[in-house]
Amino acid sequence: MENINRKKFPNFLKKARNGFTLIELLVVIAVIAVLMAILMPALNRAREQGKRAACLSNLKQLMLAWNMYADDNDNKIVGGSTTGLNSSWVCWPGNNAPQQDKIEWIKRGLLFRYCPNLKLYKCPTGERGEMVTYAIVDSMNGYGGIPGTELQMLKNRLRILNPGERAVFLDEGRLTAASWTVWYDRHQWWDQITARHGDGTNFSFADGHSEYWKWKDPRTVEIAKMDHTYWQTTGRNSDISRSPGNPDLYRVQRAAWGKLGYTPSE
Repeated sequence: MENINRKKFPNFLKKARNGFTLIELLVVIAVIAVLMAILMPALNRAREQGKRAACLSNLKQLMLAWNMYADDNDNKIVGGSTTGLNSSWVCWPGNNAPQQDKIEWIKRGLLFRYCPNLKLYKCPTGERGEMVTYAIVDSMNGYGGIPGTELQMLKNRLRILNPGERAVFLDEGRLTAASWTVWYDRHQWWDQITARHGDGTNFSFADGHSEYWKWKDPRTVEIAKMDHTYWQTTGRNSDISRSPGNPDLYRVQRAAWGKLGYTPSE
């Protein structure tokens, strides 16, 4: 019995030496950490690209509904604001309304019969509890009080020139009581633009297609990432909202209004 134990004891020591030392374990952990640091940005980009693609698909579905409404109503454009129960594409019950009320008001919108899937009204990057993140630009039968835009307001689809260049929906990031506004006669933002899709956002156009626009001017990204409450109360009326020479602003204004109501400083 004693001889057997002597033979097994060295084997036990040999097996113990085959395990990781503390230093070796730390090296393995460090290597894994480095690999994660390399892979995580790529994984995040892939996840964001998936959300961006889903958002673009949502906008295409909404455009299909928007055009189907016009088909059924002698080319009349659905209401772009959200306060009219019998004329709006979707209805706004207020930011603090219960979720069930928000759902019911979406169903009261004139596009719901053409687009009855609630998930299509919200970008995948939307905040928890928000039901609608898309908006229609003012010119598409929306708010008509922007200076100089009387001739730019459209209520009939047949009046849209170059429909592949005229924006209808954009990912605003939240539902408000009005359509989405950008100034026509000056180089200035009014409603806040978004940049949650890799420093850009998504638009859809009157011909039915959707596009991702990545912002080129750092001023656009700064505005997009600004606190929303600050923008609503202070930012939109400050110098930060004025953006002469900003190609992003000019591009958005042309898409929203068809042309610029002023001479840009390009």
